[in-house]
Amino acid sequence: MSAQTVTSSGHHASSAPRRVRHPHDDAPDTAAQFAHLAGLEEGPERELLKEELAEAWLPMAHRIAGRFGRRGEELDDLRQVAALGLVKAIDHYEPGRGAFESYAVPTITGEIKRHFRDRSWALRVPRRVQELRNRIRVAHRELSQQPGAGEPRPEEIAEYLGITEDEVKEGMQALHSHSTLSLDARLGASDDDFSLADMLGSSEPGYDTVVDREAAKEGLRMLPERERKILYLRFFEDKTQQAIADQLDISQMHVSRLITRSCAKVRARALGDTDAQDLPRAA
Repeated sequence: MSAQTVTSSGHHASSAPRRVRHPHDDAPDTAAQFAHLAGLEEGPERELLKEELAEAWLPMAHRIAGRFGRRGEELDDLRQVAALGLVKAIDHYEPGRGAFESYAVPTITGEIKRHFRDRSWALRVPRRVQELRNRIRVAHRELSQQPGAGEPRPEEIAEYLGITEDEVKEGMQALHSHSTLSLDARLGASDDDFSLADMLGSSEPGYDTVVDREAAKEGLRMLPERERKILYLRFFEDKTQQAIADQLDISQMHVSRLITRSCAKVRARALGDTDAQDLPRAA
């Protein structure tokens, strides 16, 4: 049968030529623009051409972002990440090394995967530990699939990967860092069970008092005896400034100045402020 077909009226009609499609409809033909871009120096013309190329290829970047749309991230955020990957691809693409699409697709995909790796952890985990976690997970699966193998022990995983057992333990802890448990989560099935928050300790204000007293001791020892006595009467026996003045046969204003100056000395000593420690004494 020739390339012609017979119609119902007996006439011959040529079949329509087959349209050769690009792998993706959102991959425009921009080879000439990229060739021109490669010869441009940094400047307004180059920036304008990069913007035009980014606009032309943005639908492809959005399509790639859509592949990751059901992994807990907003699609708009993923599209922004994909657009960033597209800009990086345009910046580093070399026309002589193949089609732009073959370079841009893995670049954009890698940018999105890095976004998930860096942003999807409930706890902030260093990248080194994230990569260690992935290696341990793969090693655990491969060791478990060996004939007659049971649950791999940390030392077996360490030997398999050529790392220390401490590194294995660190990476295994990161396996649970993608999500966190609410403090209101019940640690049992019955109504009498307590929540995770009940397991947490509370701040004890008495500890701060102990620390403050220990920090003040050195400064108090360096005060003249009369100043130490005034602070004792004021803060430990809770006497008024007038009562202290009557007891020591000095004026209330003088007591006030001595208390202010003595407290400044003690505070400066506790904080290690050597300049403030040299404050002149009140007479």
